Amino acid sequence: MLLYIHIPFCDSKCHYCAFNSYTDRFHLKKDYMSALRKQLQFELEKNSEKKSIETVFIGGGTPSTIKTEEYEKLFEIFTPYLQNNCEITTECNPNSATKKWLEGMKKLGVNRISFGVQSFNDEKLKKLNRAHNSKGVINAIQNAKCIGFNSINCDIIYGVQGDSFELLKKDFDIISQLNIEHLSAYSLTLEEGTKFFNKSEIKIDDEELSYKIFEYLKNKGFKQYEISNFSKEKIYESKHNYGYWQHKNYLGVGAGAVGFIDNKRFYTKKGLEEYISNPLEYEIEVLSKEDIIVEKVLLGFRCSNGFKKDILNQKQLSKVEELKKEKKIEEKEGRIFNKNFLLADELALYILE
Repeated sequence: MLLYIHIPFCDSKCHYCAFNSYTDRFHLKKDYMSALRKQLQFELEKNSEKKSIETVFIGGGTPSTIKTEEYEKLFEIFTPYLQNNCEITTECNPNSATKKWLEGMKKLGVNRISFGVQSFNDEKLKKLNRAHNSKGVINAIQNAKCIGFNSINCDIIYGVQGDSFELLKKDFDIISQLNIEHLSAYSLTLEEGTKFFNKSEIKIDDEELSYKIFEYLKNKGFKQYEISNFSKEKIYESKHNYGYWQHKNYLGVGAGAVGFIDNKRFYTKKGLEEYISNPLEYEIEVLSKEDIIVEKVLLGFRCSNGFKKDILNQKQLSKVEELKKEKKIEEKEGRIFNKNFLLADELALYILE
């Protein structure tokens, strides 16, 4: 079982961000963390028979806007449920992840850090409305290395107006120079509710740019194991994300968090005040067998995990054979794998339609 904890507070709202986050509710932090502990305790006791916790991911929002002392009681609640060598990741922003904050999180048990870098180009960072600059990013990463974090991810966004392959190469070169073990490279998406949504000119649709990036990262020693994720070695791949792609059970704790147990998906209240007043109130979606098959195929084709062939019906299996003959997918030991992650959705929809 996986555990996701959502921290919805941010110092500033990035123009592309559609996550459930707030820049004007800091006075609710203590009440929110109290509600979070209440839901976490309830979830763990209710699902204790679902085995122990394999991975923990603290996301947001910006987890580094919460002081480490506020996390202590939270860690006390879930630590007894952790498997040995459990991967515990926290996201953070370079401007708020001070050396003191990083040291405090490491003492609590965090062993993987994910920095919301997005770019090392200051002009691009301003366009995205990021609250840090390139110098601050490098300083935060070096602090994390000095403290002893040896599993670090950097998020990079590409496909932004003004982007070029040469500019992006500089980002990836800096990441290599800093000896970062993992990076996530996301193509900009214009989502409803964001400042960028009605600005189509801000996004570059260039599939060739994606292929160039993938090839460059491969030559830099980063193996692509999911459409947006690259790792220097297998041990640095995100076990938490892999759990999602494998369709494992997971608990979602916090405002707007989503959980999945067996064939049910649980949605908490998104509004902070609503969540704080009743963190145990959910909307429940029951997934059919067909829904789960669709998700397994879509997720399996987006990463190196693939999916089991035996979940498909005869019509779908015949399409698999067609795609195998065309060398677009391959089969190994009863599992189907996609050879080109950029075609993931197209291939999945062809098989499933």
